[in-house]
Amino acid sequence: MASTSTFSPLFQTLPLRRFHVRASNSSPPPAAIPGRRQLLFSLTAATAAAAIGERCSRAESIGLFGIRKGLRKAEEAAEEIVREGFEAADKGIQTAALEIETAERGIESAEKGIETAEKEIETALSFDRLTQAGAVAGAEVLGVLVATSIVNGILGPEAQKS
Repeated sequence: MASTSTFSPLFQTLPLRRFHVRASNSSPPPAAIPGRRQLLFSLTAATAAAAIGERCSRAESIGLFGIRKGLRKAEEAAEEIVREGFEAADKGIQTAALEIETAERGIESAEKGIETAEKEIETALSFDRLTQAGAVAGAEVLGVLVATSIVNGILGPEAQKS
């Protein structure tokens, strides 16, 4: 076998040189001082921008650009509705607080009425000592009568024969 080269014939014809790429040292550009032409351009641009700004403020009168004006009116109407809602809520809270106070007063009045009724019942049902003694004596007489009638009912005709 014949020895063959490991490199292709194309690579054998190319020179074996290495290329080195070096980055250039870049420093920041020096601060440029505007010249007369640049200043003239800046003044012209500033004047044009001011004129355009004034035209934009007048653009509300144009139908297409009047959207901003309509949007602003809608926002103001929405703010007014929100303000009215908050005012109504505040009034509702105040009314509810007054109603609660009125209910508390009603409850206090009812409690006083109940206490007065209890005192009247106690006064009506309370007996002095003499009345109480009479009631006890009446109960005893009634008890004696009931007992006598029971005894007579049990003994009945036998007691009467004798």
